[in-house]
Amino acid sequence: MDREERDWASNFLKSLVSVPTCCSARYNLALLAFFGFFLLYALRVNLSVALVDMIEPNTSLAKNTTSKVCPEHSSALNVPRNTTGKKYSWDADTQGWILGSFFYGYIITQIPGGYFARKIGGKLLLGFGILGTAVFTLFTPLAADLGVGYLIAVRALEGLGEGVTFPAMHAMWSSWAPPLERSKLLSISYAGAQLGTVVSLPLSGLICYYVNWIYVFYIFGALGVFWFLFWIWLVSDTPETHRRISPTEREYILSSLKNQLSTQKSVPWEPMLKSLPLWAIVVAHFSYNWTFYTLLTLLPTYMKEILRFDAQENGFLSALPYFGCWLFIIMSGQIADYLREKQNLSTVCVRKTFTLIGMIGPAVFLVAAGFIGCDYTLAVAFLTISTALGGFCTSGFGINHLDIAPSFAGILLGITNSFATIPGMVGPVIAKSLTHHNTVGEWQTVFYIAASINLFGAIFFALFGSGEVQDWAVNGRHLHGN
Repeated sequence: MDREERDWASNFLKSLVSVPTCCSARYNLALLAFFGFFLLYALRVNLSVALVDMIEPNTSLAKNTTSKVCPEHSSALNVPRNTTGKKYSWDADTQGWILGSFFYGYIITQIPGGYFARKIGGKLLLGFGILGTAVFTLFTPLAADLGVGYLIAVRALEGLGEGVTFPAMHAMWSSWAPPLERSKLLSISYAGAQLGTVVSLPLSGLICYYVNWIYVFYIFGALGVFWFLFWIWLVSDTPETHRRISPTEREYILSSLKNQLSTQKSVPWEPMLKSLPLWAIVVAHFSYNWTFYTLLTLLPTYMKEILRFDAQENGFLSALPYFGCWLFIIMSGQIADYLREKQNLSTVCVRKTFTLIGMIGPAVFLVAAGFIGCDYTLAVAFLTISTALGGFCTSGFGINHLDIAPSFAGILLGITNSFATIPGMVGPVIAKSLTHHNTVGEWQTVFYIAASINLFGAIFFALFGSGEVQDWAVNGRHLHGN
């Protein structure tokens, strides 16, 4: 942080007495976004749990068998299980395509989402993105009944809706987040995704166990529609257009961003795509998501087929890693801004340090989890630590788009998230193809691949990442680092 920014920060910190965080417009936006991403990920991951209950137990024994290495883990509860849910004869490869189909729609709308969010604002894009996902979730049971092709199509359409959400949110934060509050505000809003996973996995398991898997989709779909009404009513694209923001807070936000935002209407595509700091984020984002999406879609299956927990226990234990990740996202956001504001550490130092912790740590514990065998406690503990440490990445490369090009943050996230969606498309398919017999050795291979990709991404970002606003992002005018 240079002297100019420190002077600005000092002056504005003095004015924070009159710019409260509690009930402020920017923190209200973070809270509403938190619940939006909560539902977004609940809508995304509920199929991972429901699919376990949707499959005929003896489907394609040669390709979808349960490992007998570990003893079956019996539940302490002796409650009759609901068996009214319809079953389908989908083998392991088909399940991989079902789980990956979401990302075929998701990748299409990433860059357009960032582009249109900059043109028309992120409020409507994010709102209708989640609404569309919720509506198609309501149609999931019908699609499954019509055939696997319909289910894949509906999941792809859900992906189309979700694809615009993260770029739209980044575009909104480019107008709402003061530089020294970015880590806190963005970590709060995006932590909702992790908590959505935490709640959705066990709750989906309970619904499948006691009621019927179709209600997994009906309940979360209805909640998504309900959230949309609040979002449209309470949120504005910018501080200037917000009806209830205080004049002091509006001035505080606008003044903090006045030297960082570009006035040019055209997008500098060529220098943007040649920017090495952008490609550092691309590689890190791709690498992190390979591990994240592999576990997100297949952890319930691993719990059932290897560790052999029943569906009810499966949901709770599958959620533990994401509860840890949620805690670490919130905590790392506070620590990152503290280090930048109070300790005068440079933005690039904080981003690289947090990325290294958030990618190398998970790689180590993921590999270790593959060698635990049937020790349920250690297996769950290592998988939890692996996923939890990944929460540091949110305050690492995850918000670095706003550091290097605030005006084009939505587009940049669209670019990086397009590449980062590829692991969601191919990761489950590859993992399923490597685990036909569900042996411990097969799953070790899956974990090795994910950990190696994670390690490469961490090193690449550490070498080529940046914390400075790039020249091409501000009409060619040079700005100091954040």
